[in-house]
Amino acid sequence: MGPDSSHRRYRTATPARPARPVGAGDRWPTIAAVPADVDVSVVLPVYNESGHLAAEVERVRSSLGPSGYSYEVIVVDDGSTDGSATVAADLDVRLIELGVNRGVGAARRVGTKAARGRVVVWTDVDMTYPNDQVAALVDALEGYDQVVGARTHEAGTLRALRAPAKWVMARLAGYLVEQRIPDLNSGFRAFRRDVGARFLHRLPAGFSCVTTMTLSFLADGYSVRHVPIDYAPRAGRSKFHWRRDTLRYLTQIVRMVMTYNPLRVFMPLAVALLGLGAAKLTYDVVTDPVRLSANTLLILFAGLQLLAVGLLADLFVTTSRANGEEPARW
Repeated sequence: MGPDSSHRRYRTATPARPARPVGAGDRWPTIAAVPADVDVSVVLPVYNESGHLAAEVERVRSSLGPSGYSYEVIVVDDGSTDGSATVAADLDVRLIELGVNRGVGAARRVGTKAARGRVVVWTDVDMTYPNDQVAALVDALEGYDQVVGARTHEAGTLRALRAPAKWVMARLAGYLVEQRIPDLNSGFRAFRRDVGARFLHRLPAGFSCVTTMTLSFLADGYSVRHVPIDYAPRAGRSKFHWRRDTLRYLTQIVRMVMTYNPLRVFMPLAVALLGLGAAKLTYDVVTDPVRLSANTLLILFAGLQLLAVGLLADLFVTTSRANGEEPARW
């Protein structure tokens, strides 16, 4: 089994006895009986959402049912302790249960790997996103590789702290891809499964998975469209920890910069140090032409080292990406 298989079980409305041995932590390793290919797979990560899970699944179905798209709903129960899995088992969905809470990113990764749709939709089940507009989101994907619902306002908790942090992160991410990103961490999105599958191994376990998916598409040259959406207050208790998860967002953005375009980090620092060293060298020559200050040399050497490391990192990234194979465009 792969890294996402531990503590996992699959259920259908009528579970069948597994045709292969049960692995450690697995209790229902059967795959739901759905068509081999469907148009849309909706992945719903769930952690203690029993109070409104059924309502959210119904909102998704009310949108996709009349749309003409064939679809499947995949509920990934991320170690819930409130009976969310029991609720989901009665909803005629594909249910994947994780034995322990592993984070929303891990749940989305597991659900996306299990998806059979041409298009994968990510959303939440906390009543914040307009899940009754999933079909419209899929419609908006036409001609693009990913479409993201950009929230028109901030409705989360601790808005006074989250808004400035989001602004900083969005500007840093925009610096990487050299374009403006209206909503960096929206959880309401649709993307081509064949493209998204290329980046699943990069998804962190936490909330920054959505940021990673946006940046991966943009940095690799895939098209991302943002469409405005409404955003409602959350039902239930938020799992977002502002200090811990904000730090993870920032760390992940820096990691993505280093993965895709390391010169965007190293070059400004190298130029700044070399410029400072040149200015200090000029000052030393004017004030004492005979003696060159040691700290001047240190600054210049540091700038040259950063430049060399940045060029080597960029060469490594360029060589690695040249060996990749790009899926066909629509």
